[in-house]
Amino acid sequence: MKGAQSTNYATRNTQHGIRNTQHATRNTLLDLSFPELQALMESWGEQAFRARQVWEWLYVHLADDWEQMTNLPRALRERLAAEYSLGLPRVLATQVSSDGLTRKDLLQLADGETIEAVLMRYERRRTACISTQVGCPIGCSFCATGQAGFRRNLSAGEIVAQALHFARILREEEPRRAEHPLSNVVLMGMGEPLLNYEATLEAIRRLTDPQGFRLGQRHITLSTVGIVPAMDRLAKERNPHGEGPLQITLAISLHAATDDLRNRLVPINRRYGLDALFAACRRYFERTGRRISFEWVLIAGVNDSPAQAQALAERLQGLTAYVNLIPLNPTPDYDGKPPSRQAIAAFTAVLERRGIPYTLRLRRGIEIQAGCGQLRGKLGSG
Repeated sequence: MKGAQSTNYATRNTQHGIRNTQHATRNTLLDLSFPELQALMESWGEQAFRARQVWEWLYVHLADDWEQMTNLPRALRERLAAEYSLGLPRVLATQVSSDGLTRKDLLQLADGETIEAVLMRYERRRTACISTQVGCPIGCSFCATGQAGFRRNLSAGEIVAQALHFARILREEEPRRAEHPLSNVVLMGMGEPLLNYEATLEAIRRLTDPQGFRLGQRHITLSTVGIVPAMDRLAKERNPHGEGPLQITLAISLHAATDDLRNRLVPINRRYGLDALFAACRRYFERTGRRISFEWVLIAGVNDSPAQAQALAERLQGLTAYVNLIPLNPTPDYDGKPPSRQAIAAFTAVLERRGIPYTLRLRRGIEIQAGCGQLRGKLGSG
């Protein structure tokens, strides 16, 4: 990002309690982009191809030890080990659902802060739900992460490290998936990705690098509550590895279709109301051609009424979109409950009549408190 476009949205939005807090840790190899890695090798007097070898050890071979990098000279491995860490997060706690399909890890970063990441196994997909911030500044009332407050942004390396962490686990546990262990990454963990814009976009570039991790752009979903200026900026991003616009999926954490209700559930709506948000969604579709998804956590007696479904259908008219309905994962500090089957049926009946495509998502890992922030809150925030 260059010039005026490089403004940090976390700094610009201090009125929402958002701090652009930096952290001092030992140099981490995963925090280097490929050009930076090339420059490092050059400054050390190494041949140019060494940068590509190191890059492939990190993102293709998923190395978690310097000694695995066997085609590097021992002197180079020793110097890398002396001056850089691999940036591997430490697993403080793991919870696995009774069916074995959902795993949630509490990960400790180099400075002692903690984040959560979740691995979800489906019939054909293996999806990592990863975080972009330590905590979250948005403060959605029903979200455990929002209830815990905001600590700092993650670096690009710290974001990517979560995906690599689960890819290593899958490669070991499911050898048949060794070439491409992870099929999908969703930036839906702790934090608001568009308030950590630069690091999030750099992490996407790394994960989709055809000479690195090789994840398809359409297999990445970025979830936002609707930071309108950043959405417009994202719509202008170009494919870093090809032609045309960036092809990730944009998901809007909506949860209400009237401003009075969304103001209560998602406080940032007071800054970027629904009219502004949906105008930005239309601009995004016009620039990218990518269908937008809308996340809707169904809360009994709050936003599960046919009236809210009708308001949602009105908002979506003429927009190429679909809705993900998610019955609430209860959290200790929010007394809301998931809706009844009858309420869900009445809500979805309205969407069907209005021709709005939707899915009713399974609530994965309820018994392990898979809602972001719950494990961190239970064991301490670091």
